Amino acid sequence: MNRKPRSPLGALHPILFCVGMYVVALFFSVFICSSVFYALNQPEETVEKELAKANMKQMPTVATASTAVLATAMK
Repeated sequence: MNRKPRSPLGALHPILFCVGMYVVALFFSVFICSSVFYALNQPEETVEKELAKANMKQMPTVATASTAVLATAMK
């Protein structure tokens, strides 16, 4: 009966798999935590610019002829 020697890499497969999963989880956790950190700790200038943009987008309400017609119809 001939025995074929197995490669040592086959015996290390479970360990290599665990190390690979650890590296992937570590990468994603660093990415997610840094994203949350930078989202919560923005510089004051950035926050002020975003608020200014939001205020610029808000348009004042303008009365139109159709609203005037509705207002008279409801009286």
